[in-house]
Amino acid sequence: MQIITQADDRRNLPIGMFDSGVGGLTVLKALRKRMPCESILYLGDTARLPYGTKSSETITRYALQATAKLVERDIKLLVVACNTASSTALEPLRKAYPGIPVIGVVEPGAQASCRASKDGNIAVIATESTIRGRAYERAIHAIRPDARTSGSPCPLFVPLAEEGWVEGPLIEGIIARYLDPIFKPASGSDTPEIPDCLVLGCTHFPLLASAIRNVIGPDVTIVDSAATTAEAVEAELQKHGLRRTAEGCADTHFMATDDVPRFSRTGGLFLGTPIAPDDVELVDL
Repeated sequence: MQIITQADDRRNLPIGMFDSGVGGLTVLKALRKRMPCESILYLGDTARLPYGTKSSETITRYALQATAKLVERDIKLLVVACNTASSTALEPLRKAYPGIPVIGVVEPGAQASCRASKDGNIAVIATESTIRGRAYERAIHAIRPDARTSGSPCPLFVPLAEEGWVEGPLIEGIIARYLDPIFKPASGSDTPEIPDCLVLGCTHFPLLASAIRNVIGPDVTIVDSAATTAEAVEAELQKHGLRRTAEGCADTHFMATDDVPRFSRTGGLFLGTPIAPDDVELVDL
């Protein structure tokens, strides 16, 4: 007879994740690849997206409400799978839930960029709120004080990704309008150095990675924080003795706060596999 302890029960709880919508599913995809047998509970706050244009106070309030819904379902670790919320709400979340490890996507992305950049010249593209809050700049400089950073908001990238418009001349033209000033500046005596690393500081942006590569060329390293966030989650689970112990692999449960059919349809683009509408629970925060 197998004896189940309280510690075992905690290990077998799900990992909780939230994002303003479906962008965080790129992080979920990386988690599934790295830890396929962990149970995951994902909440997309689709009724109130985008977070990227909101004030820091509003984003923090939304993040606390989304987390409260996940905590109601019992989770062992929280992943803030949203760069905007990670840049604003991590400390309030850790203060509100001291017994639950909290992982954001900014710190892993900053660590990856510092490893990837040879000369320390790093560009970050993200939502307006993430760039305004300078979260990546602070995280990068904490790791690599000599780094030179620049941040540019790219607000149109989010709706393009959600519509599945991620390639072709039109999309590359829009990307070029944002990125040419950074990577192809006009020549002159004060022409800035070209960054050798680009951080995709929004979980929507990986869908545009191929088109971004076509625009900026082959010599710039592109950093997507999803994979490094999955590494950080695994390390945190190991640190706290929270890796799943139950036999077999657990399921992923999806929740959305509005428009389940759209979440299902668009979410499949980000996850890389179809999401049936019947597999998405409509919830109210």
